[in-house]
Amino acid sequence: MFENKTLLITGGTGSFGNAVLKKFLNTNIREIRIFSRDEKKQHDMRVDLQNEKVKFYIGDVRDYDSINSALTGVDYVFHAAALKQVPSCEFYPIEAVKTNVLGTENVLNAAINKKVKKVICLSTDKAVYPINAMGISKAMMEKVMVAKSRISGDTILVGTRYGNVMASRGSVIPLFYEQIKNNQPITITDPEMTRFMMTLDNAVDLVLYAFEHGNSGDILVQKSPASTIGELANAMLKIYQSNIELKIIGTRHAEKLYETLLAKEEFLVAEDLGDYYRLAADNRDLNYNKYFTEGSGSIANIEEYHSHNTKRLSEVELINLLKSIGYNIS
Repeated sequence: MFENKTLLITGGTGSFGNAVLKKFLNTNIREIRIFSRDEKKQHDMRVDLQNEKVKFYIGDVRDYDSINSALTGVDYVFHAAALKQVPSCEFYPIEAVKTNVLGTENVLNAAINKKVKKVICLSTDKAVYPINAMGISKAMMEKVMVAKSRISGDTILVGTRYGNVMASRGSVIPLFYEQIKNNQPITITDPEMTRFMMTLDNAVDLVLYAFEHGNSGDILVQKSPASTIGELANAMLKIYQSNIELKIIGTRHAEKLYETLLAKEEFLVAEDLGDYYRLAADNRDLNYNKYFTEGSGSIANIEEYHSHNTKRLSEVELINLLKSIGYNIS
């Protein structure tokens, strides 16, 4: 699909961008452009890779001109640039709007202007029933993508929505690892809290599936297993043969007991694709009479798809999954 094509990744120095590079560099792709605002991370990546296929573009999705210029000659875009940390978005919600909402609009407008063939936008489970600024901004990002898909012409716009990416920057697994390594208590907000467990490879697979199978305006969701935070911490302790204590610190502000990948209103109309769900765009127009005469059925007996009711990983499965992403005694 990518042979002799040019791919641009916004926020490409992050965990997702590095995973895409790992998967793509030995293929026949013509060029991968890393678009981001952090010159230090770009420098480190450039020195580490030493690969002529990878080109680096300094810019910010908040600046239309910089992304518009970088998209000249680009075939496909993976839009991963975002403010993702819940606490920082809570303190600076307008910054989340500028990057996650307005920045996405800039990327999509520029892609349409430059006649990019396909754009995949990365979203999060926190966009469903959002209670924090990060989730709200990502929910609005999805709405912007769907709205643009109605007028994007030959540029196909598709969204992906996924759960916690294991061991990504700022996530809980690296924190637990550092606490175990330093013989400090593992701090847990609520041991019964559940989260979807996705590896970086799963996240890349979801984007590639969306790239291959997504129609304009679709949001693709990967079915994912889950674990409680308490089970996750205990699995880490078993791997590293540690007996340090677990310290319950209580639920933090703007934190959910479980995360949701499909709201019940979405689950009603989602298409089951086996390992994935497709949530197609509602392409009714502004003839409001339709909203009073056309429905999709009852949601009374529909349950949303969330980390409390998905497949729960066993202890062995969780330990094996952690080992597969590098958490093991060397």
